[in-house]
Parts: sequence; structure tokens; C-alpha cells
Amino acid sequence: MKTTYSLIALAALLAASTAQAQSSGDWLVKAGANQIAPKVSSDELSPPALPDTRIDVEAKTALIFTAAYMWTDNVSFEFFGGLPYKHDIVGDGAIEGIKLGKVKQVSPTLLAQYRFGRPDDMFRPYVGAGVTYAYFYGTEGSAALTATTNPGGPPTTSEVDSKWAVSFQLGLNVKIDDHWFVDASLIKTPLKTTTHLSTGQSIATKLDPLSFGLAVGYRFR
Repeated sequence: MKTTYSLIALAALLAASTAQAQSSGDWLVKAGANQIAPKVSSDELSPPALPDTRIDVEAKTALIFTAAYMWTDNVSFEFFGGLPYKHDIVGDGAIEGIKLGKVKQVSPTLLAQYRFGRPDDMFRPYVGAGVTYAYFYGTEGSAALTATTNPGGPPTTSEVDSKWAVSFQLGLNVKIDDHWFVDASLIKTPLKTTTHLSTGQSIATKLDPLSFGLAVGYRFR
């Protein structure tokens, strides 16, 4: 009888311990890689310019760091940060393929999330929504940009407007043990901004980036 009671007590203790995995009051931190792939739809460069002068922005990968707080067993709030991305800007339309320059950006994001399932489930899909601040800086113009916009004149410089945007997330959390986990996340951010050139020209661009991140995380209280 004592053995039976001991086994029941041990099982209850293990169940209670397991239930603590990613439950209310926990912090989840993770680090990994994230690729931002803009889905660009560019307006034409304002005059004077060749008709159908447009731009495209290439994908880039960088390290990310996140921290999430489990408000309840299913609701969490997560902050995304990381190292800067340095995107190549290339021509499209009439100047397709021409390398025009580079731009750096960071996009800190705050998301409210709903995590499906129970705290001790091995697989926990989740959805999220929140706000992103896309901060653009460190633009670099190429000789081709100057030749296109200001031939024979001083080098063309540019600035990109930073913008707030709404972000939507799909994710999957895979438990390794009571502390370690692997996380995959997909974030869509509808975003439109404008680039201003030193020549007085400008170009409005829908970036609408799609971000895919893969990371390893650790849970603690």
C-alpha cells in the first residue's frame, strides 16, 4: 500500500512539473536566423526619369533575438529584435537588374499571441498580431544610380522614410524538454514607404515583406 501511495505521489509530482512547460508566468527567450523577403510593388520614379523606371529590394538574412512573456497558459506577448539587415536595391522595369545601392534597416516588432494546446504539449502552433517599426538608415547609392538620375552631376544620395505597420504571425513551437524548444515563425507586414533622392525625385514602394525565422529558445521563470 505504501508503494502504491508513493507511486501516485511521484506521478502527481511529475505531472505538476511537466505542466509548468510554457505556462502562465514563464519567460521564453530565443535566438536564431530570420530572413526578410520584400514582395515589392514599385511606383515609377518621379520625373525627370525614363518611363517605367522602378525599383526592387532583395531579401536578406540576419540574427534575431526575442523575448516572450506568458500572460496566461495560452496568451503571450513577444518582442522581436536583432541585428540590422542590409538590403540591395536594384532596378526594375526600364532599368531592370541595375544595382542602385543598399539600405540598412531594423524592424523591432511587438506581438500579442495565442498559443494553441496545453502547456505541456510537444507541438504548440500559435498566431499573433502586433506592430512593427521599420527604421531605414545608412543608404548607399551606386554610380549607376547617379548615372540614371543625375548624369554628369554630383553623386545621388537618398533617404527612405521609416514607417509603422501592422504585422501578422503564424508560428510553431516544438518542445525539446521542460526548458529548451525550437521555434519557427512566419510574419507578414503590409508596408509602404517612399524613397527621396537628392535630385528632388522620389519613388513610392510597397515592400510588404515576408519574414521567416528559425530559432532555439529557453524557458525560465
